[in-house]
Amino acid sequence: MMAVFGAIALVLSSVGVFGVLSEAVAQRTREIGIRIALGADRRDVFRLILGQAMKLSAIGLLIGMPLAYAVSRALASVLYGVISMNSLWLAGFTVLLSVVALAAGYLPARRAMRVDPLEALRHE
Repeated sequence: MMAVFGAIALVLSSVGVFGVLSEAVAQRTREIGIRIALGADRRDVFRLILGQAMKLSAIGLLIGMPLAYAVSRALASVLYGVISMNSLWLAGFTVLLSVVALAAGYLPARRAMRVDPLEALRHE
């Protein structure tokens, strides 16, 4: 049952990162168009959006992982049969969540990379 809840949480977090980045790209279309018009490389725009995805996930991991470790230890001391989380599992979840954040940020970053500068400036 915990694995199912964990999978649901993973899907919800990836949808959340995707949604936030999609909205940020939609709101920053004009800015991205100006950057490209002024000579920014499209790969730099791609890295900018993926950097935002990684920053969001890093903030979440910095807040969530110590809390998860503490709650795991507390539950293991109170409930019979609950095993506390070790550092290897914590590192594995960190890597998994980072990969999910990269995957969730890939589509908005590709969309930002394809912004036409003239269309972005005409849009407003």
